[in-house]
Amino acid sequence: MAHTTVPPRHRAEHGDQRTGFTPQAILLALLPLALLAGVLALIVTTDAGLGERNVPPIETLNVQRVTLPEPGLIELEVVNDGPDPVTIAQVLVDEAYWQYEIDPGPTLDRRDSATVTIPYPWVQDEAHGIALVSETGVVFEAEIPVAIESPDADRASVVQFGLVGLYVGIVPVALGLLWYPSMRRLGRRGMNFVLALTVGLLVFLVVDMWGEAQEIALGVAGALDAPVLVPLLALLTAALLVVIGNSLRGRTGESGGLALAYRIAVGIGLHNLGEGLAIGSAFAIGEVALGVFLILGFTLHNVTEGVGIAAPVVGERRPSLAHFAALAAIAGGPAILGTWIGAFTYSPFWTTIFLAVGIGAILQVIVEVGRLIVRSQAKADEPALTWTTFGGVTAGIAVMYLTGLLVAA
Repeated sequence: MAHTTVPPRHRAEHGDQRTGFTPQAILLALLPLALLAGVLALIVTTDAGLGERNVPPIETLNVQRVTLPEPGLIELEVVNDGPDPVTIAQVLVDEAYWQYEIDPGPTLDRRDSATVTIPYPWVQDEAHGIALVSETGVVFEAEIPVAIESPDADRASVVQFGLVGLYVGIVPVALGLLWYPSMRRLGRRGMNFVLALTVGLLVFLVVDMWGEAQEIALGVAGALDAPVLVPLLALLTAALLVVIGNSLRGRTGESGGLALAYRIAVGIGLHNLGEGLAIGSAFAIGEVALGVFLILGFTLHNVTEGVGIAAPVVGERRPSLAHFAALAAIAGGPAILGTWIGAFTYSPFWTTIFLAVGIGAILQVIVEVGRLIVRSQAKADEPALTWTTFGGVTAGIAVMYLTGLLVAA
């Protein structure tokens, strides 16, 4: 077979297709970056050519957390959320000026954080108002709804809050998994109803986590733009899990129901982490009655999650008890971690990140469970959406909503 060669003139007309980088090509690639650096330096040194601006500074101070580490002491964690430096000049507690200390110092540059310590004789079970006054007279307020000493991370407290997470997370999920033997007796229609029920449960969790993430993101320093991170991280997480799933299917064929059950457990676990954070934070700020009510509500609410985790493995070979124990730990264990974080240390930013990742994980699982329903319905020559599957999705949403009312009440 004759080989044809491309004349040099033809290559010149259509471009050289070589892909290597020569030193000259590397310099040409770096030239725009060097010019961009020069332009940015010029903008900074000349104030973008506008000269000096005789305008008042824009001051924003975000109070991240208020704690009562011991009787007669209040601590505030604050972050400079604005473009200009903020200098804290005065502190008021219950409308009276009070002594205070600031570590590392009273002046906070952009995104700097500090701890304000106030030796104030707060009164047990009463509310207190705090105001931080800047050097220019701007007031930043914080509130203690119910004064109670913040839990210390000693051995007894760690064990107590760990048990709370156990009651809320692992126990109800394990109880839900106990319905697995009964679910194996269901026929094809019954099984598709349960799978659709799982989709309904997960859809409710996604919507619930979205609202919670957006609400918490509003408490994050505005410079971090946390509300924008929620949809971005959710989409990236879902896309990453799809890529991983496609890669695994390409190596081993269709992924099994047990693998899907584990992915459901991971997504639900991230949701239960948020529940643990809510409970721990409620106890930390003194709302004990609310914390106990959250425990009761979330425990009942999470029993249905075990049903959703078990659904993908009903039609397969019975998994070992070790798998069921692992699924319960993965789905419920994060609630323990959440109660510890919420009670002893709390970060709105990282809470937003965890919830956004959980939204993405659950979205990907919804797609996977939907595929199971579509395949099963196609084998029976039926459309994916029938009265059975629609009823399952509706029932899943209704169950989560009704049990969720116990938490919101």
